Amino acid sequence: MMMNKLIWVFACSVALSAASVDSKSDKEVLATMDAYKEAMTHKDGAALSKLLADDLAYTHSGGQFEAKADVIKSITTSKTIVERIDFSDTTVRLYGKALVKGKVDLWHSKTNIVHMNVLDVWVEGEQGWQMVARQATRLGH
Repeated sequence: MMMNKLIWVFACSVALSAASVDSKSDKEVLATMDAYKEAMTHKDGAALSKLLADDLAYTHSGGQFEAKADVIKSITTSKTIVERIDFSDTTVRLYGKALVKGKVDLWHSKTNIVHMNVLDVWVEGEQGWQMVARQATRLGH
């Protein structure tokens, strides 16, 4: 019985160490987040196409769901105005995929700012890191 507990504790510690932060990968993911921010604010459909996975599941803070094509169309056709995006309290956790959690202030205009908690899921593939999922929750500021 004691041996089973020791094996379980060892397995948990290995799993936790595998989930620990790798500084090189962290920097790559954060650089990708910056590229995403630039693509959104500059309405760069080509960059968004590379950064967003084909099977993207993108959920807005208001509950609306969009696929990759919807997100790109919304940004590039000015349906959605994104003047500025500020990230704060950002953490990166790597589990083969990157989970990026943090606060996001999305500026639609100088007076229309949406404050959110956001969880992004990024997967590294042939094209580099791509967002496969996003879930945003509006904060009451």
